[in-house]
Amino acid sequence: MPTVFTHAGVGLGLAAIAPFAHRPWVFYAVSAGVAALPDVDVVAFAAGVPRGSMWAHRGITHSLLAAALIGAAAAGPVAPVMRVRWPALAAYLALITASQGILDAMTTGGPGVAFFAPLDGTRYFLPWRPVEVSPLWRGFFSARGVRVLASELLWIWLPLAGAVVLARLAARRRRRDGARDAVE
Repeated sequence: MPTVFTHAGVGLGLAAIAPFAHRPWVFYAVSAGVAALPDVDVVAFAAGVPRGSMWAHRGITHSLLAAALIGAAAAGPVAPVMRVRWPALAAYLALITASQGILDAMTTGGPGVAFFAPLDGTRYFLPWRPVEVSPLWRGFFSARGVRVLASELLWIWLPLAGAVVLARLAARRRRRDGARDAVE
């Protein structure tokens, strides 16, 4: 899996370019939180849940169903604060939550992601897997941990930063063109 920092960072990056006019701090916090939340299943290791079980790491909490449920639940209290419709925010937050599984499916290790749990427990990886899998506890602050962070920087953080910059430039241009059209 990518590090929890990267999952949360993806949530923040996507929040920065989300198509909502009003984005209070709680929106950024919830976006980062739901992006990292599926990794709560790492407690399965300590609980002795067998690897590959639907209840193990990258199982049900990484499924598309869990992403939809988490997005729907998180949108409830945030939608009124943002003054947006609940379905739009729920869909956005579900997408952010699903980014967890997508990024995990891009890694070089682990058991794969049960995208379709609980209906199907098959674990999947994407055909392209450039991100080095992160150590969970021991080894995080080691040479391997540094390699993981470098891999995430190259394959996740830099493309995300580029997308944020491009989206912000496009939004600025739309505002400028809209103001020009209003004057003419």
